[in-house]
Formats: sequence, C-alpha cells, structure tokens
Amino acid sequence: MAEWQVNVLGCHCDLSSGRILRGAAIEAGAAAEVAASRKEAKYADIDRRYVFEPIAVETLHVFNSSARLLLNELGKRISAISDEAREASFLFQWASVLVQRFNAVLLPDTLPAADCTD
Repeated sequence: MAEWQVNVLGCHCDLSSGRILRGAAIEAGAAAEVAASRKEAKYADIDRRYVFEPIAVETLHVFNSSARLLLNELGKRISAISDEAREASFLFQWASVLVQRFNAVLLPDTLPAADCTD
C-alpha cells in the first residue's frame, strides 16, 4: 500500500531568504525544484524499503524535473499494460487537477470577505 503525503510550499513562508522568489522570477520551475530538494533533504534518512520521490508542482502546472521523469516512466509502464498510449498525459492531468482543487480550497481564505450589507 502506497503512502502519499502532500505539502504545500507558499512563497509567504520563504520571504526571508528570497531564494525562491528570485529563482521563480528568472526561470519557470525554479520554485518547484527548490521545494523538491528541500523534501529530499528532509527524507534523506528514510528507510531503504521505501522509495521517496518528491512531486512539486507550481501553480501554473510546472513540475520539478524528477517528477516529470517519474510520471513519464510510470505512464509508459502503465501504457504497456493497458494499451492506452495517453497514460502519462493522464497522470500529469491528475496532478494538475489536484493543484486546481487545492487552490480552490486555499484561495478563498486569502481573499477579503465580501461585504454583502450594501
């Protein structure tokens, strides 16, 4: 049974260093790469019976490089069994939908409350 953990990295938590903001302004995917490397460092001592692969996705659906490789390889293997050539695309779509769903839950909490008394 696979165990999944989702962590969200927001720019607000890294403003002190500015590292993510500067990188993200220069290159798409920079924030995802930083988030993935932080997760790799956090779980460096994980038991060797487990495989840890961070999947970091920026809001505009830019994936970190190792996640792209993983999803493409996983999609190829599923395609070989299912005879559906689009399996890798389905995996990327699934991850993108998760980001959209999370944003739908998260973003309303960041907006000011509407004044309906007018």
